[in-house]
Amino acid sequence: MSGSDPFCPSRRFGRGAALTLVFASVLVAGAATGALPGDGGGRGAASERARATTPTSDPEAVRKAAEEAMAAGKSPLEAAERAVSRSGDRWAAVYSEGEYEEFAESLDGRYTGVGLQARRERDGRIEVTKVRSGSPAAAAGIRAGDRLRSVDGRAVDGRPVTEVVSLLRGDATDAAAGTTVRLGLERGTRAWSETLRRARLSTDSVTVRTLAPDVTVVAVAAFTKGVGDTVRTAVRDAPAGAGIVLDLRGNSGGLVTEAVSTASVFLDGGLVATYDVDGEQRALHAEPGGDTDRPLVTLVDGGTMSAAELLTGALQDRSRAVVVGSRTFGKGSVQMPSRLPDGSVAELTVGHYRTPSGRTVDGTGITPDVEAGDSALQQAETVLSGLGDAS
Repeated sequence: MSGSDPFCPSRRFGRGAALTLVFASVLVAGAATGALPGDGGGRGAASERARATTPTSDPEAVRKAAEEAMAAGKSPLEAAERAVSRSGDRWAAVYSEGEYEEFAESLDGRYTGVGLQARRERDGRIEVTKVRSGSPAAAAGIRAGDRLRSVDGRAVDGRPVTEVVSLLRGDATDAAAGTTVRLGLERGTRAWSETLRRARLSTDSVTVRTLAPDVTVVAVAAFTKGVGDTVRTAVRDAPAGAGIVLDLRGNSGGLVTEAVSTASVFLDGGLVATYDVDGEQRALHAEPGGDTDRPLVTLVDGGTMSAAELLTGALQDRSRAVVVGSRTFGKGSVQMPSRLPDGSVAELTVGHYRTPSGRTVDGTGITPDVEAGDSALQQAETVLSGLGDAS
Protein backbone atom coordinates (compact mmCIF):
# COMPACT_ATOMS: atom_id res chain seq x y z
CA MET A 1 0.00 0.00 0.00
CA SER A 2 1.36 3.37 -0.25
CA GLY A 3 0.16 6.61 -1.33
CA SER A 4 -2.82 4.45 -1.76
CA ASP A 5 -5.36 3.01 0.34
CA PRO A 6 -3.44 3.24 3.35
CA PHE A 7 0.17 2.70 2.91
CA CYS A 8 0.93 1.01 6.12
CA PRO A 9 4.54 0.78 6.97
CA SER A 10 4.63 -2.65 8.09
CA ARG A 11 7.73 -4.48 8.89
CA ARG A 12 9.12 -7.40 6.99
CA PHE A 13 8.88 -10.45 9.20
CA GLY A 14 10.33 -13.84 8.33
CA ARG A 15 10.15 -17.07 10.29
CA GLY A 16 13.39 -17.54 12.17
CA ALA A 17 14.64 -14.13 11.09
CA ALA A 18 15.41 -11.21 13.33
CA LEU A 19 12.62 -8.71 13.69
CA THR A 20 13.10 -5.47 11.84
CA LEU A 21 12.54 -2.42 13.98
CA VAL A 22 10.16 0.05 12.47
CA PHE A 23 7.90 2.79 13.62
CA ALA A 24 4.42 1.87 12.65
CA SER A 25 2.56 4.52 10.82
CA VAL A 26 -0.19 4.50 8.39
CA LEU A 27 0.78 6.29 5.32
CA VAL A 28 -2.67 6.82 4.49
CA ALA A 29 -4.41 7.66 7.43
CA GLY A 30 -2.07 9.77 9.28
CA ALA A 31 -3.38 7.82 12.14
CA ALA A 32 -5.77 7.85 14.91
CA THR A 33 -5.47 10.93 17.03
CA GLY A 34 -3.12 13.81 17.65
CA ALA A 35 -1.96 16.83 15.72
CA LEU A 36 -3.75 17.60 12.51
CA PRO A 37 -2.54 19.48 9.45
CA GLY A 38 -3.15 23.13 9.96
CA ASP A 39 -3.24 22.76 13.73
CA GLY A 40 -1.08 25.68 14.64
CA GLY A 41 -1.05 24.29 18.12
CA GLY A 42 -0.09 26.51 20.97
CA ARG A 43 1.26 25.48 24.31
CA GLY A 44 -2.11 24.16 25.44
CA ALA A 45 -2.48 21.89 22.43
CA ALA A 46 1.01 20.53 22.92
CA SER A 47 0.26 19.75 26.54
CA GLU A 48 -2.97 18.03 25.57
CA ARG A 49 -1.14 15.75 23.17
CA ALA A 50 1.68 15.14 25.61
CA ARG A 51 -0.84 13.66 28.03
CA ALA A 52 -1.82 11.17 25.34
CA THR A 53 1.60 9.48 25.16
CA THR A 54 1.08 5.94 23.95
CA PRO A 55 1.03 3.17 26.56
CA THR A 56 3.15 0.13 25.80
CA SER A 57 1.77 -3.36 25.26
CA ASP A 58 2.68 -6.62 26.95
CA PRO A 59 3.68 -9.00 24.13
CA GLU A 60 3.50 -12.00 26.45
CA ALA A 61 -0.07 -11.18 27.49
CA VAL A 62 -1.13 -10.85 23.85
CA ARG A 63 0.60 -14.08 22.89
CA LYS A 64 -0.93 -15.92 25.86
CA ALA A 65 -4.42 -14.72 24.94
CA ALA A 66 -3.91 -16.01 21.39
CA GLU A 67 -2.58 -19.37 22.59
CA GLU A 68 -5.48 -19.87 24.98
CA ALA A 69 -7.98 -19.03 22.26
CA MET A 70 -6.39 -21.51 19.87
CA ALA A 71 -6.45 -24.24 22.53
CA ALA A 72 -10.15 -23.55 23.06
CA GLY A 73 -10.88 -23.71 19.33
CA LYS A 74 -11.46 -19.96 19.06
CA SER A 75 -9.83 -17.30 16.90
CA PRO A 76 -6.32 -16.39 18.12
CA LEU A 77 -6.42 -13.22 16.03
CA GLU A 78 -9.63 -11.98 17.65
CA ALA A 79 -8.32 -12.85 21.10
CA ALA A 80 -5.13 -10.90 20.39
CA GLU A 81 -7.18 -7.92 19.19
CA ARG A 82 -9.15 -7.91 22.46
CA ALA A 83 -5.93 -8.07 24.49
CA VAL A 84 -4.49 -5.16 22.53
CA SER A 85 -7.67 -3.16 23.00
CA ARG A 86 -7.51 -3.63 26.76
CA SER A 87 -3.91 -2.41 26.83
CA GLY A 88 -4.86 1.07 25.62
CA ASP A 89 -2.10 0.91 23.00
CA ARG A 90 -3.58 3.11 20.26
CA TRP A 91 -0.87 2.29 17.73
CA ALA A 92 -0.95 -1.48 18.12
CA ALA A 93 -2.61 -3.63 15.46
CA VAL A 94 -3.12 -7.29 14.72
CA TYR A 95 -2.83 -8.57 11.14
CA SER A 96 -3.67 -11.88 9.56
CA GLU A 97 -0.70 -13.64 7.99
CA GLY A 98 -1.83 -12.60 4.51
CA GLU A 99 -2.37 -8.97 5.52
CA TYR A 100 1.05 -8.80 7.06
CA GLU A 101 2.75 -10.19 3.99
CA GLU A 102 0.90 -7.62 1.87
CA PHE A 103 2.02 -4.82 4.16
CA ALA A 104 5.61 -6.04 4.05
CA GLU A 105 5.44 -6.12 0.26
CA SER A 106 4.29 -2.51 0.21
CA LEU A 107 7.58 -1.46 1.76
CA ASP A 108 9.30 -2.83 -1.32
CA GLY A 109 7.33 -0.27 -3.32
CA ARG A 110 4.50 -2.44 -4.69
CA TYR A 111 0.87 -2.76 -3.66
CA THR A 112 -2.61 -3.57 -4.87
CA GLY A 113 -5.13 -0.81 -4.32
CA VAL A 114 -6.96 2.17 -5.76
CA GLY A 115 -4.41 4.94 -5.17
CA LEU A 116 -5.92 6.81 -2.24
CA GLN A 117 -3.97 8.33 0.60
CA ALA A 118 -6.07 9.34 3.58
CA ARG A 119 -5.98 10.35 7.21
CA ARG A 120 -8.20 9.68 10.20
CA GLU A 121 -9.26 12.96 11.73
CA ARG A 122 -9.61 13.53 15.45
CA ASP A 123 -13.38 13.06 15.29
CA GLY A 124 -12.94 9.70 13.57
CA ARG A 125 -13.72 10.82 10.03
CA ILE A 126 -11.56 9.49 7.20
CA GLU A 127 -10.39 12.22 4.83
CA VAL A 128 -8.61 11.72 1.52
CA THR A 129 -5.31 13.60 1.62
CA LYS A 130 -3.81 12.59 -1.72
CA VAL A 131 -4.76 10.77 -4.91
CA ARG A 132 -2.06 9.06 -6.90
CA SER A 133 -1.82 10.27 -10.49
CA GLY A 134 -2.91 7.62 -12.99
CA SER A 135 -4.59 5.50 -10.33
CA PRO A 136 -8.18 4.16 -10.35
CA ALA A 137 -9.11 6.79 -7.76
CA ALA A 138 -7.72 9.59 -9.95
CA ALA A 139 -9.60 8.27 -12.97
CA ALA A 140 -12.83 8.39 -10.93
CA GLY A 141 -12.30 12.06 -10.09
CA ILE A 142 -11.72 11.56 -6.36
CA ARG A 143 -9.56 14.31 -4.92
CA ALA A 144 -7.86 15.45 -1.74
CA GLY A 145 -10.31 16.80 0.82
CA ASP A 146 -13.05 14.30 -0.03
CA ARG A 147 -14.42 12.34 2.89
CA LEU A 148 -14.45 8.54 2.73
CA ARG A 149 -17.70 7.37 4.33
CA SER A 150 -17.85 3.67 3.49
CA VAL A 151 -16.06 0.80 1.75
CA ASP A 152 -18.25 -1.90 0.19
CA GLY A 153 -21.16 -0.71 2.29
CA ARG A 154 -19.28 -0.71 5.59
CA ALA A 155 -19.10 2.65 7.36
CA VAL A 156 -15.50 3.63 8.13
CA ASP A 157 -16.03 6.53 10.53
CA GLY A 158 -14.37 5.71 13.83
CA ARG A 159 -12.69 2.55 12.55
CA PRO A 160 -9.02 1.92 13.28
CA VAL A 161 -6.82 2.83 10.38
CA THR A 162 -5.75 -0.77 9.90
CA GLU A 163 -9.36 -1.80 9.27
CA VAL A 164 -9.83 0.91 6.64
CA VAL A 165 -6.61 -0.25 4.98
CA SER A 166 -7.82 -3.82 4.97
CA LEU A 167 -11.21 -2.92 3.50
CA LEU A 168 -9.74 -0.79 0.72
CA ARG A 169 -7.29 -3.49 -0.26
CA GLY A 170 -9.70 -6.38 0.15
CA ASP A 171 -7.30 -8.22 2.43
CA ALA A 172 -10.03 -10.38 3.98
CA THR A 173 -10.70 -11.97 0.60
CA ASP A 174 -7.16 -11.71 -0.77
CA ALA A 175 -8.54 -9.40 -3.44
CA ALA A 176 -6.32 -9.21 -6.49
CA ALA A 177 -5.83 -6.53 -9.11
CA GLY A 178 -9.00 -6.28 -11.17
CA THR A 179 -11.41 -6.87 -8.30
CA THR A 180 -13.89 -4.09 -7.54
CA VAL A 181 -14.48 -2.02 -4.43
CA ARG A 182 -17.35 0.43 -3.85
CA LEU A 183 -16.57 3.64 -2.00
CA GLY A 184 -19.05 5.96 -0.35
CA LEU A 185 -17.74 9.53 -0.61
CA GLU A 186 -18.70 13.04 0.42
CA ARG A 187 -17.56 16.44 -0.82
CA GLY A 188 -19.21 19.38 0.84
CA THR A 189 -22.96 18.77 0.57
CA ARG A 190 -22.57 16.18 -2.18
CA ALA A 191 -22.63 12.48 -1.32
CA TRP A 192 -22.03 9.81 -3.93
CA SER A 193 -20.55 6.37 -4.50
CA GLU A 194 -17.87 5.14 -6.87
CA THR A 195 -17.05 1.58 -7.87
CA LEU A 196 -13.34 1.26 -8.56
CA ARG A 197 -11.29 -1.61 -9.89
CA ARG A 198 -8.19 -2.34 -7.85
CA ALA A 199 -4.90 -2.16 -9.72
CA ARG A 200 -1.31 -3.20 -9.17
CA LEU A 201 0.52 0.02 -8.37
CA SER A 202 4.07 0.98 -7.55
CA THR A 203 5.16 3.72 -5.22
CA ASP A 204 7.22 6.73 -6.14
CA SER A 205 8.52 7.45 -2.68
CA VAL A 206 11.04 10.07 -3.81
CA THR A 207 10.47 12.82 -6.35
CA VAL A 208 13.07 15.41 -7.33
CA ARG A 209 12.54 18.75 -9.04
CA THR A 210 14.34 22.03 -9.54
CA LEU A 211 12.60 24.96 -7.87
CA ALA A 212 15.24 27.45 -8.97
CA PRO A 213 18.75 27.10 -10.43
CA ASP A 214 20.15 27.00 -6.91
CA VAL A 215 17.30 25.10 -5.18
CA THR A 216 16.58 21.38 -5.54
CA VAL A 217 13.46 19.93 -3.91
CA VAL A 218 13.67 16.30 -2.77
CA ALA A 219 10.22 15.13 -1.63
CA VAL A 220 10.01 11.87 0.33
CA ALA A 221 6.49 10.47 0.57
CA ALA A 222 7.38 7.39 2.60
CA PHE A 223 10.45 5.56 3.84
CA THR A 224 10.21 2.47 1.67
CA LYS A 225 13.12 0.22 0.80
CA GLY A 226 15.92 2.07 -1.02
CA VAL A 227 14.79 5.61 -0.20
CA GLY A 228 18.04 6.52 1.54
CA ASP A 229 20.11 5.60 -1.51
CA THR A 230 17.71 7.46 -3.80
CA VAL A 231 17.97 10.64 -1.72
CA ARG A 232 21.75 10.32 -1.68
CA THR A 233 21.83 10.13 -5.47
CA ALA A 234 19.49 13.12 -5.78
CA VAL A 235 21.69 15.25 -3.54
CA ARG A 236 24.85 14.12 -5.30
CA ASP A 237 23.32 15.02 -8.70
CA ALA A 238 22.08 18.45 -7.60
CA PRO A 239 23.98 21.41 -9.12
CA ALA A 240 27.12 22.44 -7.25
CA GLY A 241 26.23 24.91 -4.54
CA ALA A 242 22.49 24.29 -4.79
CA GLY A 243 20.53 24.22 -1.56
CA ILE A 244 18.25 21.29 -0.77
CA VAL A 245 14.64 21.39 0.35
CA LEU A 246 13.85 18.03 1.95
CA ASP A 247 10.05 17.90 1.75
CA LEU A 248 8.62 15.55 4.38
CA ARG A 249 5.10 16.97 4.38
CA GLY A 250 2.52 14.21 4.54
CA ASN A 251 5.22 11.60 5.14
CA SER A 252 3.71 9.20 7.66
CA GLY A 253 6.88 7.18 8.19
CA GLY A 254 7.98 3.71 7.14
CA LEU A 255 11.23 1.87 7.66
CA VAL A 256 13.39 3.44 10.35
CA THR A 257 16.48 2.02 8.69
CA GLU A 258 15.70 4.13 5.62
CA ALA A 259 15.10 7.25 7.73
CA VAL A 260 18.51 6.74 9.34
CA SER A 261 20.04 6.14 5.90
CA THR A 262 18.52 9.45 4.76
CA ALA A 263 19.96 11.19 7.81
CA SER A 264 23.35 9.80 6.79
CA VAL A 265 23.07 11.71 3.50
CA PHE A 266 23.31 15.00 5.41
CA LEU A 267 25.29 14.12 8.54
CA ASP A 268 28.88 13.03 9.09
CA GLY A 269 28.02 10.25 11.48
CA GLY A 270 26.73 10.80 14.99
CA LEU A 271 23.50 10.25 16.87
CA VAL A 272 20.17 10.22 15.04
CA ALA A 273 17.87 9.09 17.85
CA THR A 274 17.65 7.04 21.01
CA TYR A 275 14.82 4.70 21.89
CA ASP A 276 13.84 2.30 24.59
CA VAL A 277 12.51 -1.21 24.24
CA ASP A 278 11.08 -2.64 27.43
CA GLY A 279 13.26 -0.24 29.41
CA GLU A 280 16.50 -1.01 27.56
CA GLN A 281 18.07 2.07 25.98
CA ARG A 282 19.34 1.83 22.41
CA ALA A 283 20.66 4.28 19.84
CA LEU A 284 20.57 4.88 16.10
CA HIS A 285 23.60 6.46 14.42
CA ALA A 286 24.23 7.98 11.00
CA GLU A 287 26.98 6.68 8.79
CA PRO A 288 29.94 9.05 8.35
CA GLY A 289 30.63 10.91 5.13
CA GLY A 290 27.36 12.76 4.50
CA ASP A 291 27.13 16.13 2.72
CA THR A 292 27.34 18.66 5.54
CA ASP A 293 27.97 21.70 3.34
CA ARG A 294 24.86 22.21 1.26
CA PRO A 295 22.25 24.54 2.77
CA LEU A 296 19.32 22.39 3.90
CA VAL A 297 15.70 23.15 4.77
CA THR A 298 13.30 20.46 5.93
CA LEU A 299 9.58 21.00 5.21
CA VAL A 300 7.06 19.46 7.63
CA ASP A 301 3.38 19.62 8.48
CA GLY A 302 0.76 17.88 10.62
CA GLY A 303 1.00 14.84 8.38
CA THR A 304 4.72 14.36 9.08
CA MET A 305 4.86 11.34 11.37
CA SER A 306 6.93 8.66 12.98
CA ALA A 307 10.18 7.91 11.12
CA ALA A 308 9.83 11.26 9.32
CA GLU A 309 9.74 12.98 12.72
CA LEU A 310 12.76 10.98 13.82
CA LEU A 311 14.69 12.31 10.83
CA THR A 312 13.43 15.87 11.29
CA GLY A 313 14.36 15.87 14.97
CA ALA A 314 17.87 14.66 14.20
CA LEU A 315 18.51 17.31 11.54
CA GLN A 316 17.08 20.03 13.78
CA ASP A 317 18.91 19.02 16.95
CA ARG A 318 22.19 18.58 15.09
CA SER A 319 21.78 22.11 13.62
CA ARG A 320 21.99 20.62 10.14
CA ALA A 321 18.68 21.92 8.79
CA VAL A 322 16.25 24.74 9.31
CA VAL A 323 12.79 23.22 9.78
CA VAL A 324 9.97 25.10 8.06
CA GLY A 325 6.22 24.46 8.15
CA SER A 326 3.77 23.51 10.89
CA ARG A 327 4.09 21.28 13.90
CA THR A 328 4.39 17.58 13.14
CA PHE A 329 1.92 14.88 14.15
CA GLY A 330 3.62 13.56 17.29
CA LYS A 331 3.99 9.82 16.86
CA GLY A 332 7.17 8.74 18.57
CA SER A 333 6.31 5.24 19.68
CA VAL A 334 8.27 2.13 18.75
CA GLN A 335 6.41 -0.91 17.43
CA MET A 336 7.78 -4.42 17.03
CA PRO A 337 6.08 -7.40 15.40
CA SER A 338 5.25 -10.54 17.31
CA ARG A 339 4.22 -13.73 15.53
CA LEU A 340 1.13 -15.43 17.00
CA PRO A 341 0.34 -19.19 17.05
CA ASP A 342 -1.89 -19.09 13.96
CA GLY A 343 0.64 -17.15 11.87
CA SER A 344 -0.98 -13.75 12.41
CA VAL A 345 1.19 -10.87 13.60
CA ALA A 346 0.68 -8.38 16.43
CA GLU A 347 2.41 -5.00 16.02
CA LEU A 348 2.83 -3.80 19.59
CA THR A 349 4.18 -0.60 21.11
CA VAL A 350 7.23 -1.48 23.18
CA GLY A 351 8.82 1.91 23.79
CA HIS A 352 9.35 5.49 22.63
CA TYR A 353 12.14 7.36 20.89
CA ARG A 354 13.83 10.67 21.60
CA THR A 355 15.75 13.13 19.44
CA PRO A 356 19.52 13.58 19.92
CA SER A 357 18.92 16.33 22.48
CA GLY A 358 16.56 14.09 24.44
CA ARG A 359 13.26 15.55 23.29
CA THR A 360 10.19 13.30 23.36
CA VAL A 361 8.15 13.39 20.15
CA ASP A 362 5.20 11.18 21.08
CA GLY A 363 2.15 13.31 21.82
CA THR A 364 3.97 16.60 21.23
CA GLY A 365 5.43 16.56 17.73
CA ILE A 366 8.24 18.78 16.50
CA THR A 367 7.84 22.54 16.34
CA PRO A 368 9.42 24.06 13.21
CA ASP A 369 12.05 26.79 13.41
CA VAL A 370 10.00 28.86 10.97
CA GLU A 371 6.21 28.60 11.05
CA ALA A 372 4.62 28.56 7.59
CA GLY A 373 1.36 27.37 6.12
CA ASP A 374 0.34 27.31 2.47
CA SER A 375 3.43 29.33 1.53
CA ALA A 376 5.82 26.88 3.18
CA LEU A 377 7.71 26.05 -0.01
CA GLN A 378 8.23 29.72 -0.85
CA GLN A 379 9.33 30.34 2.72
CA ALA A 380 11.80 27.47 2.44
CA GLU A 381 13.32 29.05 -0.67
CA THR A 382 13.68 32.34 1.19
CA VAL A 383 15.35 30.63 4.14
CA LEU A 384 17.76 28.82 1.82
CA SER A 385 18.78 32.10 0.21
CA GLY A 386 19.76 33.35 3.65
CA LEU A 387 21.87 30.32 4.49
CA GLY A 388 24.56 31.27 2.01
CA ASP A 389 26.32 29.58 -0.87
CA ALA A 390 27.44 26.07 -0.10
CA SER A 391 30.21 26.11 -2.67
